[in-house]
Amino acid sequence: MWYKVKELHSQGLNKSQISVELSLDRSTVRKYLSMDEQSFLNWISVVQHRPKKLKEYRKFVKTTLDSHPYLSASQVEDWLKEHYPDLPVVHSKTVYNFVEQIRKEFDIPKVRSKSFRQYEKLPETAYGDQAQADFGSFHMASENGSRCKVYFFVMILSRSRQKFVSFQTKPFTSQSTIEAHNQAFEYFEGQPDKILYDQDRVLMVDENLGDLILTREFQKYSSEMTFTHVFCRKADPESKGKVENVVGFVKKNFLRGRTYTNEKALNESVHEWLKRTGNGKMHAGIQKIPYQEWLIEREHLHPYYKQENVVSLLPYKVRKDNTISYKSNFYTLPLNTYQGANTTVFLKIEDEKLYLFASDKNLLTTHNLCNERGQTIRNTDHRRDKSQSMETLKTQVGELFINVPSYPLFIEQLSVHKQRYLRDNLLLLKNKSVEIEPSFLEQAVLFCIESSMFNANTLILTALHYQKESQVIKSTVVPQVEIKSSLSTHVNYEPHTSKINTYQKLM
Repeated sequence: MWYKVKELHSQGLNKSQISVELSLDRSTVRKYLSMDEQSFLNWISVVQHRPKKLKEYRKFVKTTLDSHPYLSASQVEDWLKEHYPDLPVVHSKTVYNFVEQIRKEFDIPKVRSKSFRQYEKLPETAYGDQAQADFGSFHMASENGSRCKVYFFVMILSRSRQKFVSFQTKPFTSQSTIEAHNQAFEYFEGQPDKILYDQDRVLMVDENLGDLILTREFQKYSSEMTFTHVFCRKADPESKGKVENVVGFVKKNFLRGRTYTNEKALNESVHEWLKRTGNGKMHAGIQKIPYQEWLIEREHLHPYYKQENVVSLLPYKVRKDNTISYKSNFYTLPLNTYQGANTTVFLKIEDEKLYLFASDKNLLTTHNLCNERGQTIRNTDHRRDKSQSMETLKTQVGELFINVPSYPLFIEQLSVHKQRYLRDNLLLLKNKSVEIEPSFLEQAVLFCIESSMFNANTLILTALHYQKESQVIKSTVVPQVEIKSSLSTHVNYEPHTSKINTYQKLM
């Protein structure tokens, strides 16, 4: 290994490139390069004769492995800690090397309980019948000497072996996977009947004995497209061996030894590589050139028309606390957005920003996209209704109280004593003072000032009391009615008289 490191270094490779090429830790490469041949040989001899920290536990480990040869090194380490509380502190790799040495010395192989699986070569699929898709990742050396991890999406047409690859520097999400599908269909100039996938979390949430539960985005997308999705069983990558081979092919033939500059340049380079090598050279399995076979297969593919904004707006339920849950994080919404169990907003992701729209497609708020989990991404402006500025609100309420002379003193004191609740008080005055006469508002303001009760609710209730009391007093006053005689004062009328002797006879 020391000679290999020296050889690659002499060819101009830096430490990071040598580390990737030989699968060595970068610190190990640096240490090897700092030694000449004699120093390295001396160091090796010292290492080989270094005293073993675990030599006192040799018998215990051998006995344990004789009885239980299937145990892993980590299990042996746990048993050592359980039986020997005074076990010296060593790295798990030290325990692993110690266990492996005893296995080799006493010929104690680790028992493999897994039986060999029998395979059968399947016949070639029909043109346009099937494609296979998968994901991969790779650590590339960058121009500044550091390492950059890239992620890629691969799709292959099963019959022609025509391949498509798309790179990005962040892990794939449901939305970016859908965009990669669109790019692949444009590249293939059509869609196959079926696409075979692993049970990947960006596409499928769960499998319930064959009842697939897809992610919301992919379910919506696949329902609008022609292809049928087919998912392999768990832990069964062999079911889509064609695309598994392509993932390895991309890593070994295209990525290895290449320096990362930027995402756009990488995708341009892979398209050129596909043209000259990936799809341009004869395939060892079918002994045909994939590009030429694709010229036949594209006639059997379903038409693909570019989908504009297929998943641009996704519906999400609003929680009672005026948040939505997206990818295990909570994003806040303006206060009063929640209006019952069926309240829905629409979500859009673009340029690492999360946009939330109301049902009428008006923008409610914007958040920076969070790639962690369990976080609450909060906008402090959402805690109150701030549809109006404070100064505008003050002006509007002041116009309503223009005929109330004592109002300026009241609002000044209210601003001092209830600064945190000033907006709430102003909104109450604006909504409740319209139907109250200014004279009663003035009486209520004077009462609140004299009582040092600077509260809009108290002011409104007091004004309503004065107004109601005034109405009661008016209703209890008896109106004076002028009674006019229908007889004229100028009529000549003489009353009848009786004779005195008539009363005397009665007596």
